[in-house]
Amino acid sequence: MMTGKRWIILVVVIICGFILGRLAFRAFLNLLMGGTLFGGNFL
Repeated sequence: MMTGKRWIILVVVIICGFILGRLAFRAFLNLLMGGTLFGGNFL
């Protein structure tokens, strides 16, 4: 049986995973494009 606290933890983990996944995806695209993820070309 899932308690309220468990549901909250689950939602927080899903949101964190979604945000980290989007950041990783953007970083990957930036590497492909030779882009500027951090406001400037740091290479």
